[in-house]
Amino acid sequence: AADILLGLRSKLDLYVNARPVELLDDRLTPLRDRTEKDIRLIVFRENTEGLYVGVGGVFKPDTPEEIAVQEDINSRKGVERILRYAFEYARQNRLERLCMSDKSNAMTFAHGLWQRVFKEVRQEYEDIEARHLYIDTLAMEIVRDPRQFDVIVTCNLFGDIISDLGAQLAGGLGLAPSGNIHPGKTSLFEPVHGSAPNIAGKGIANPLGAVLTSAMMLEFLGWKPQAAAMRAGVQAALRENYVTRDLGGDRTTVGVGDWLANFVEKNHPAKQLR
Repeated sequence: AADILLGLRSKLDLYVNARPVELLDDRLTPLRDRTEKDIRLIVFRENTEGLYVGVGGVFKPDTPEEIAVQEDINSRKGVERILRYAFEYARQNRLERLCMSDKSNAMTFAHGLWQRVFKEVRQEYEDIEARHLYIDTLAMEIVRDPRQFDVIVTCNLFGDIISDLGAQLAGGLGLAPSGNIHPGKTSLFEPVHGSAPNIAGKGIANPLGAVLTSAMMLEFLGWKPQAAAMRAGVQAALRENYVTRDLGGDRTTVGVGDWLANFVEKNHPAKQLR
């Protein structure tokens, strides 16, 4: 399964992994005194390089002298295009703040490249407040005060981790959408949580992450009214607690799906979505 997903990202050159973090109901966040207006950001993760490319090997396996090497691959092209995408997204969506995160104080070569390219690219976007945080500081700050973030952009590994942290602040992985994007070309959309064979067929899987991901896809395709209708359905289900047990409800996967379909049909007739 990993080969399929990582293979698609690589062969289709899906260099943007977009992971929105949005609190849709106040009761879902583990943070005290935080509301929906406090947790609304997006993480852009470089999706085709870094430690996930599979470069490395094992020497003397299964012996006391075993050595494992994993290479962290960063190209100027790869770093520059994800940074530009994040800046352009911020500008187009009138978001004022962008944070680039790395670990250049320890990873001086690989993330030194990120630092140099970031300093160059940010000069072209003076209308956006751009800053840098080391990844450990970012992890602390996003918990302490998520209101300070609009757009976060980082490398493959750190983007994977920090977006999962953000998802938990917004209610858990069951609510986390994701898109693997190559602008202007074929793109792939998937919920952050991936598959869960151990609970298949039990009726307890949360479908909302997949629904929100579908809404991301529709918006990407230019079908904004349809995407908005799906998001409204998810928010209504959360407010009425018509959800699976991981979110504190007692509904089945199919039950939630049927409820959402009925909500959209009732509140957003087909003629409104054309």
